[in-house]
This record gives sequence, C-alpha cells and structure tokens, in this order.
Amino acid sequence: MPKNIPVICVEAETLAEAYEKALTGLYTRGTRFKTQYDKPGDPLSLDCTMNITILDPLKDPMIHKAFPGGIADLREYVMELKGFKDHWVKNMNDPKDTRWEYTYHGRLADYGVWKELIGGKSTETGPFKIRQLDGIVEKLSKQPFTRQAQAITWMPNLDLECYDPPCLQSIWYRILEDDEGIWWLNTNIRFRSNDAWGANFMNMFGFTLFSKEVIADAVAAKTGKTVKMGRLNWQADSFHIYGKDIQAAKERLFDRLGTTDFEDRVYEFHDEMINEMYAEAEGEVLAKIKAYDAEHARP
Repeated sequence: MPKNIPVICVEAETLAEAYEKALTGLYTRGTRFKTQYDKPGDPLSLDCTMNITILDPLKDPMIHKAFPGGIADLREYVMELKGFKDHWVKNMNDPKDTRWEYTYHGRLADYGVWKELIGGKSTETGPFKIRQLDGIVEKLSKQPFTRQAQAITWMPNLDLECYDPPCLQSIWYRILEDDEGIWWLNTNIRFRSNDAWGANFMNMFGFTLFSKEVIADAVAAKTGKTVKMGRLNWQADSFHIYGKDIQAAKERLFDRLGTTDFEDRVYEFHDEMINEMYAEAEGEVLAKIKAYDAEHARP
C-alpha cells in the first residue's frame, strides 16, 4: 500500500486541454481512497493532490464536452459566483431552514458574517464584515505588483462543524505589466477538496469568468488600463473522482481518448452558437432562481 498521496502537475494552453490532462493524470497516477460520503458498496475513489496551470484561460477551446453539464449550467454557475444566489443562505440557528450554509461569493465579498434568527427575524450577525473583493480591486489598482491581493473563505467558527464546508479556500491575484503597458492578471486558486469529475470543470470555467468580469474588468475601469487574463494556477489538495463516478468518466472520456480527436472532444466558447446559448441562458437561470425563491420563501 502506498504511504504518499501522489502530487500531479499539468500545464496546458487552454482550459479544455488542461481539464483533460488533469483527469487523465488522476486516472493513471492517482491512488485509491475512502471518503466520508461513500455509500455501502461504492468503489474506492481515485485521489491525488493536483496542480493545474492554464496559460491562456480565455483562449479556445475552453469547454470540454465530457464535463457532466451543459452551457446553461456554466452560465448559472458564473452568475452564482457573482452573487445571484447569496440570498439562498440559511439562518444558522433555524433547524427548519434547509437552504445553503454559505455561498462562495458571500464569503469572498462579505467575509465574517452569517444569518441567524433573532427575535423571529432573519438577522445578519458576526464579529465583522470584510469586503474582500473590493479590497482586492483597490489593492491591485493602486499597486498591481502587490502580493496581498487575496481573499479567503474558511471560517473555523462555522466550518469545523459544517457537514459540507467550503471546498474553495482562497483566491490570489497579481498583475504583470508587459512592454506595451498591458496589465496581465495572474490568478492562483486553492481548493481543499475538488470533485474532478462532478465539479472541477465548472469550477475552473466559473472562476476564469469571475476573475475576468469581477476583478480584471473592475481594475481596468478604476485605472483606465487594459487588463487581460494571464495564467491561472489551480491547486487542489484533494483532486478526486468518487468511486461511483469512475465508470461514467471511463465511458465519457477515458475510453474515447484513443478513438477520437481532441477537436471532437471540445467546444469553442467563442463560437457564435455556443456564445449565443450562453448569453440566452441568463433568462432561464433568473427564472429558475425566482421559482426557487417562491418555493423556499421564509416568513
């Protein structure tokens, strides 16, 4: 039996290629692990520590066809990361409230607070509220080479006892300026746990668009500079495929690697049809959020 968790590093030009390389590396070099979410009879998971570098994250092909989701799901996740579902967070002391315990955007944008029922009323509470995303934009705008432009999610007072605590742990940004005066936003993102098959592609796609639209564009607006996306480095302490998902991953991807061309396994995000589908999905997502709000309305 091995005593060390494998550490696997992959690098690729595009998001879709990086995703495929990371999954293939895990499949061929990962180790087997139990998890606290296994059901009786589930096979052991595949697991490793993974480091992924995407050199040009907005370059096509961005989308891999093997990820278990669709274009509308990608749009919904980007909107979620931008705060569209922050109001879905539950009152922490209300056992009847079954909504989410947190959102990534809520932790990143307003770190240190949560909701409780106080006197029968939903009330924001906590020791402080730190607007981390605003701070990142301010720091990068004033000093693009700063090493302090980061945000965290982990709140040990809540998360040590949370059944499903945040997988995302931190985001870190730094800007390089080229000879033409263009600013390039470099990104480091760390996950403590990353479902390689069920979530990783959506995570990486979502945070690529988040970094561009929420950070880079805000810095550009504040400074008047041209800010583009530089490399994205993705660190996952546990990068895993659950045992129950290994067969699906094998059928949808691994068994097809030798019989299909890479071009047939990916989509170009900036293709007119795909981009139109992505744009049109916003209305569908807003309707879905509205329906959820009506169903889960709290007094």
